Amino acid sequence: SGAATNSIADILEAELLFVIGSNMTEAHPVVSYYVKKAAKNGATLIVCDPRKVDIAHWSDLYVQFKVGTDVPFLNGLMNEILKNGWQDDEFMKKYTENPEEIKKWVEEYPAEKASELSGVSVDMIKKIAQMLGTAKKVNVIYTLGVTEHICGTDNVKTIANLQMVLGHLGKPGCGVNPLRGQNNVQGACDMGALPNVYHNYQNVDDPAVAAKMEKAWGVSGLPLKPGYKMPTMLHKTKDGGTKALLCVGDNTVHTEPHMAKTIEEIKALEFLAVADIFPNLTTQHADVIFPDTCFNEDYGTYSNLERRVSLLNKAVDPPGEARPTWWIMNELAKRFGVDLHLTSARDTWEDMRNSGTSMAGITHERIKETGIQWPCPTVTHPGTPILHLDGKFTRGKGLFSHTVYRHQAELPDSEYPFVLSTGRRLWHYHSGTQTRNSIGLENLCPEELMEISHEDAKIMNVKTGDIVKATSRRGSITLKAWVTDRSPKGVAWCSFHFHEACANVLTNSAYDNVTETPEYKACAIKIEKVADGEPIGVNFKRQARP
Repeated sequence: SGAATNSIADILEAELLFVIGSNMTEAHPVVSYYVKKAAKNGATLIVCDPRKVDIAHWSDLYVQFKVGTDVPFLNGLMNEILKNGWQDDEFMKKYTENPEEIKKWVEEYPAEKASELSGVSVDMIKKIAQMLGTAKKVNVIYTLGVTEHICGTDNVKTIANLQMVLGHLGKPGCGVNPLRGQNNVQGACDMGALPNVYHNYQNVDDPAVAAKMEKAWGVSGLPLKPGYKMPTMLHKTKDGGTKALLCVGDNTVHTEPHMAKTIEEIKALEFLAVADIFPNLTTQHADVIFPDTCFNEDYGTYSNLERRVSLLNKAVDPPGEARPTWWIMNELAKRFGVDLHLTSARDTWEDMRNSGTSMAGITHERIKETGIQWPCPTVTHPGTPILHLDGKFTRGKGLFSHTVYRHQAELPDSEYPFVLSTGRRLWHYHSGTQTRNSIGLENLCPEELMEISHEDAKIMNVKTGDIVKATSRRGSITLKAWVTDRSPKGVAWCSFHFHEACANVLTNSAYDNVTETPEYKACAIKIEKVADGEPIGVNFKRQARP
């Protein structure tokens, strides 16, 4: 499910916080508050990221590694931990599968090899290993900097390996804690907005699950074959494998990589329906647009990154003909000959709960005041703040996995010498469908900037405010430069919020072979100065640790 094993409040219990691939002060400012508070209270903070993100200025140790080298870096740490006997042998023996194998697997990554691949010095790798190996409570926090690579699944498995070697799972102040990519993405996954599971992660290819759903919904013949993930769904439009799409609150054209390719795929559809709240790059291609409600125009629930389900109350009436998503789905189902009998968001929740497992005990009444963390199987269950408590893993035993280094799909070369990494700015959200309709936020951050290191800027004779053209094998964008110490030499960075200069014109559509998450964090580009520009003040206030 990709959910955090521990609660957000557990951050304050940690002795050592290990943050990797997370620009949390901009992408997850609420969680970053807890991390800053823990650091201020005396917790050791290690921040590992190719960019010197803001949270690095609060850290005891900032570790800059090469883009996409998480696996060798982390395996090098485990090699040192095991070599020095800092592992939790009892935890490994009692609660994990492959405990002897992991020792052999990480032998392939001595500190010297890990250093050569990741760019982190041997001494630094040894120092971090000792800090991790001797701390009593280690909390690992990561974000999309870990997952948005062709090896994203391996990166996550390697983090899990590290925490199982240390024995820091199923305990307060510890855990493997991903900060989810978008608002309520956890809730969408929980509700089955994935092609291989129904709600609560019940497998589509399990005949017993299919029979259960058929009975609950009064239908027959539910397919046992999982559906397509997003990239496959889109590229199959070219051969007629995907003929029609219903796109709900997802600005696909803007947010998928390699925009030109996405537009071709969308155009190849026979029919596209879009449900959204404002016009955007995707609604331009729609045959039908359903005006949807936004978050405060209907009742409902959200799941956050700590698996907490909270109730959302309606604040205002929706404008015009806008209707809630459940209503749109119910009406569409009727046209297909199935009455889902949904009359409210509450009905929809009850329908899910009655055929759910991990959320069967979560009712609207129980979460009126405070949310409940799943698993919560019965109405008397208090919820589960910590997963895998006392070594009792959901699957039985924690699984050690063999992970090996694979470089990014598109390496820089003489023609395209920069690695471009992409992400989010504090002031805007995703494709800007909502935030760019906010005058205040648009005034704070009205355009995208290309972050370039001081060394590269000097070579190109570029200063902050100059106009540059960034080009990949897939397209070009023109925008202002920001010369900054955030990016190391050879690495450039920009966000994808602005359609006028969108990073996804440049990004590569290579993806992780398990999750099909695109490699948004690494593609090859060249940067050319187009014109001198006026000096600009960048609206970014750095906060160092007091």
